[in-house]
Amino acid sequence: MQAAEKIEVSEGFVPYHLYEKSQQEIALLKHQLAELKRLIYGAKSERFVSENSDQLSLFVQEFSEPEKTTEQITYERNKKAKPKNPPVRLPLPAHLPRVEEVIEPTNIPEGSKQIGQEVTEILEYNPANVFVLRIVRPKYAVNQTVVIADLPSLPLPKSNAGASMLAFIAISKFVDHLPFYRLCQILKRQGLDLSDSTLGNWFAAMAKLLEPLYEVLKIHALQGDYLQMDESPIGVQDSHKKGTLHTGYQWVVHNPEKRLVLFKYAPGRSRGTPQEILQHFNGALQTDGYQVYTNLETQGSIILLGCLAHGRRYFEKAMDNDKPRATHALKEIQKLYAMERKAKERGSNVLVIQRYRQMFALPILQQLEGWMKDQLLQVLPKSAIGKAIAYNLNIWHKIKRYTTDGRYHIDNNLIENTIRPLALGRKNYLFAGSHDAAQNIAMFYSFFATCKINNIEPQAWLTNVLNKIQETKVNQLHTLLPINQ
Repeated sequence: MQAAEKIEVSEGFVPYHLYEKSQQEIALLKHQLAELKRLIYGAKSERFVSENSDQLSLFVQEFSEPEKTTEQITYERNKKAKPKNPPVRLPLPAHLPRVEEVIEPTNIPEGSKQIGQEVTEILEYNPANVFVLRIVRPKYAVNQTVVIADLPSLPLPKSNAGASMLAFIAISKFVDHLPFYRLCQILKRQGLDLSDSTLGNWFAAMAKLLEPLYEVLKIHALQGDYLQMDESPIGVQDSHKKGTLHTGYQWVVHNPEKRLVLFKYAPGRSRGTPQEILQHFNGALQTDGYQVYTNLETQGSIILLGCLAHGRRYFEKAMDNDKPRATHALKEIQKLYAMERKAKERGSNVLVIQRYRQMFALPILQQLEGWMKDQLLQVLPKSAIGKAIAYNLNIWHKIKRYTTDGRYHIDNNLIENTIRPLALGRKNYLFAGSHDAAQNIAMFYSFFATCKINNIEPQAWLTNVLNKIQETKVNQLHTLLPINQ
């Protein structure tokens, strides 16, 4: 038997599989470094403007200054002064109350006749006033009995906090993102010295009062056959481990047709929570690429829709890694969004939008899918562009489904907009004190997000609800929802 031929490896020789592995690691490190630089120094906007776009970009195009020339004039002329165009000042809103101050001129003869007036309007600010409402109920003796008027319904009968004050506390925390200790400082400047524990107790009692309305909101938000869903983390104090924070999640459901938003807290990010929320749902569910939404064990039949904004985000992040490929994908995606804008501007109905998408958007989606399949074999799997292509191909069949119904949205941006107040709140109050407190946070974000997308002023809405909820029957609670105001 002939001995095996010995292969000598010269110094500096690297096997191909090791070379390929090193290239992938280098690409991954470059991508991570670019992401870090972008996080620290870069812009957060994901807007893509192609280089050959007809729209001019501010601070991008360079203009050469004209050469300075001198001219000698040997005659005199009277040059007309250019009229100065004063800046156009927009009128102040007509709905704001006016306080009139009349200033008469001095040293005018008696009996002078007024021929007109000059009116100057200036915006002023009067700080909010904290006041005490004294409810006085006179007593009368009638036929040896005492007659007195009934006390109006109070939101918290055993408390001296009125509806508008309770609403102000909730708005300050979840709309203006003020922790209780900052709110105490604001109230103290207005002459009311309260402790943050007092505000906390009022808030807890108010949350208990509003729980039935939250359950009604949950029922109405989950009705229909098209929902959007997402989740976002929130820190929660762990009572079992002192000084540590547990990472819980606020699960968010948006009903685009009913214009309702539902937040629900859960300690984890497992499949159990969406299964519980969607147990009786039957229809289309639009989410990002998180795998927990697949194969949900529910009583209904769920069709998953993808989010093109998430797919675009991967290509946008890959611009530093492979600009030609990323630019091509972003240009094609840009065409799809342009179609959506045109349909919205024209006010097209859902049937027209569906036909429009099938005729023009679907071919672009199919062509882009074929291009990604070809490019996947030519890029490094762990590179930014490789991850972008792989991610999109994995959910592309879900993304294309938005073209099958004019009611469906091209992305999940509407629900991401409802989560932004939660992200702002986390930066201010940092964490929830307990799991129950996190669920209370979910309830108030549900109310105020629904107010926001329906253009309802939250302070007035919550004040009205707190004044009425004690006397409202359970089967009439739906009349207090923001969409019914």
